[in-house]
Amino acid sequence: MIITRTPLRISFVGGGTDLENFYLQYPGRVISTTIDKYFYIAINSRFDGAIKLGYTDTELVERIDQVKHPLIKGALEETGIEKGIDIVSLADLPAKRTGLGMGASSSFTVGLLNGLYAYFGKHVAPEVLAEKACDIEIKKAGSPIGKQDQYAAAFGGLNLITFNCNGKVEVEPVYLSPKIKEDFQKHLLLFFTKKERSANTILSEQKQNINEKLEFLKKMSDLTLVFKEALLRGDLQQMGELLNQNWLMKKNLASSISNPEIDQMYESAIRAGAWGGKILGAGGGGFFLVMAPLDKHINIQNALKDYQVIPFHFSESGSSVIFKG
Repeated sequence: MIITRTPLRISFVGGGTDLENFYLQYPGRVISTTIDKYFYIAINSRFDGAIKLGYTDTELVERIDQVKHPLIKGALEETGIEKGIDIVSLADLPAKRTGLGMGASSSFTVGLLNGLYAYFGKHVAPEVLAEKACDIEIKKAGSPIGKQDQYAAAFGGLNLITFNCNGKVEVEPVYLSPKIKEDFQKHLLLFFTKKERSANTILSEQKQNINEKLEFLKKMSDLTLVFKEALLRGDLQQMGELLNQNWLMKKNLASSISNPEIDQMYESAIRAGAWGGKILGAGGGGFFLVMAPLDKHINIQNALKDYQVIPFHFSESGSSVIFKG
């Protein structure tokens, strides 16, 4: 049996600039961190030659061409497994069939690939896992997503990820002093909006709007470099204000990134003392991240008392095999 653990991620600034239609024209950049919320994939052989899959649905089929889940099918095809396998997935923050904004589908794909390679006794480098996951999600499954989530899940930690015009991806770790890192985490609050949404619908519209919104996207990409410098200095207030700038620009990229309820949440947080915030991922629902002075946290939680607070910490490692037996 093989069990992998793959982190979910929080993206701070630059989200949306990892779409190919943009970064082939201008370098895309994202600053994100993985957190201590994970996808777990368990893989075991089956004596009867069938393929059994357990996720939000259960599949029991005889042949790979009968597999319905496009990401599992793509990963099995990539690793050459045609029969005789059990695959089960579990998550710390389970979604139904839609997205929560933490890169869950990519964490799932990266963790599945990592486990399937380990099943054959192979160790695969993070950049290979990330690119293979991109191929499966974007090319094979046809998801209108970018590449940041796969690289975040594979590498882990706090990184500036650059998507170059030649298609190459660079992952640059952002090393912080222990005090700045602790302060950064302490000043963040994470709320669940109680809304799940289809990221693909939002991202499809966003892709169609790229040329029209090119200047917004360029500014968002450049904003990551300013955010990184503020982060290295430990200028938390400027970082919060940059989150606010990034969110105001991101809202312009597609009509369904925000909605009246999200706008109300955001305005309530700002009135209660937050420096800034954002909806994670494509938008439309999922998780709402707030950055605020510590003495304003209680006010903000009271202002958003109808929404669940999700405790979390940054994590350092990417997808890993935690059991092999």
